[in-house]
Amino acid sequence: MPEPADQREPLCGLIVIDKPYRLSSTSIVRVVKRRARGVKTGHAGTLDPRASGILICCIGRATRLVERLMAMPKTYECTIDLSAVSSTHDLEGIITPLENLTPPAREAIDRVLAERFTGTILQTPPIHSAMRIGGKRAYHLARRGREVNLEPRPIRIDSIEMLSYEWPLLSIRTTCGRGTYIRSLAFDIGAALGVGGYLTALRRTAIGPFDESRAYKLDDVPDPIEQGHLIAVDEVRLN
Repeated sequence: MPEPADQREPLCGLIVIDKPYRLSSTSIVRVVKRRARGVKTGHAGTLDPRASGILICCIGRATRLVERLMAMPKTYECTIDLSAVSSTHDLEGIITPLENLTPPAREAIDRVLAERFTGTILQTPPIHSAMRIGGKRAYHLARRGREVNLEPRPIRIDSIEMLSYEWPLLSIRTTCGRGTYIRSLAFDIGAALGVGGYLTALRRTAIGPFDESRAYKLDDVPDPIEQGHLIAVDEVRLN
């Protein structure tokens, strides 16, 4: 006979969610917390509403592992439109088509990805980002028309490869370190190729060892969530 709810051990562990497009990371946490009977819940790395894919929710004492999870490499698949630029480097900004462009050859793209976007590189965060300038978020300043100057900073690209290319759309997969802005990567790749570059689609397929094969679709998240549905914290500590 199951124990009364108030006599059970508090939930503790991770649940991996395949976040749908258009939903915020915060809204996913609210769903998980509700199904976890109100136990403290957080996530290990925001995924924008316009992106889909892996979002790790930490429940109970597992919220202490957020920093360790966020430090794990992340894998993304994205599509870049090379024929234009965007004020935000993605679909949310003002799109400006570029004229008289010469579509780069596949060989040139492969070479640029290998030579200029692998290893530790410098990246300037987008002005519409959550970076702080004088205590204020950069995107707040940008939306008010204020000048935003962000310094380049080192990021780590562990691997990057072309998945498909049919002008003007280039799809890539990359595994990268914490703090990498994929929309800035899209712009920088285009600039290195002498064309435009803005993000049109983004999916996170893995955080460390936690990939799509371990993720619940949102509609399939158990209600209520029980301890047996969770990934043990020991698995994080061993990675």
